[in-house]
Amino acid sequence: MRLHLGALAGVAALTGALSFVLLAAAMGTDFWYIIDAQRLERSGPGPLEAANRSQPEPLSSHSGLWRTCRARTPCTPLMNPFWQDNVTVSDSSRQLLTAVTLAGISVYIAYSAAAFRTALWLVEEKALLQQLDVRFGWSLALGCLSFLAELLTGAAFLAAARELRQRPGQDQAI
Repeated sequence: MRLHLGALAGVAALTGALSFVLLAAAMGTDFWYIIDAQRLERSGPGPLEAANRSQPEPLSSHSGLWRTCRARTPCTPLMNPFWQDNVTVSDSSRQLLTAVTLAGISVYIAYSAAAFRTALWLVEEKALLQQLDVRFGWSLALGCLSFLAELLTGAAFLAAARELRQRPGQDQAI
């Protein structure tokens, strides 16, 4: 089955645009990770928490790449790189920011390992994971669909290049 060059170009354009739209939607939304702690909240606070506050803070949240949102509280940004208008950053400052970012990633990895160890301890002590529902959200699904659309775009471009190569005697200047 031979496909026409115009059809391949149309498929590549459509899947490329679809990939871009899906990725933009995935990056702009806050549903990459969802933590549902309603069962834990319904079980009631322990005696220590009950003494400290009358209404427990909700533990359920959903997070995106840029901020985390909890019930009854405004979303909190993870980082705001655009804190001022017209900020100019010198090369030395950019290198310092890169080093700080790499250090931050290292601290995040170490913190994640410590949090995982603590979660394992809590699971052994209180069966916490039976009361928590942690799952990926639809924003992550959009990111995955964007990746698949990008693969289809690449396949369409490769098929178009193969079609151009198989045409004898035509000027192939693009």
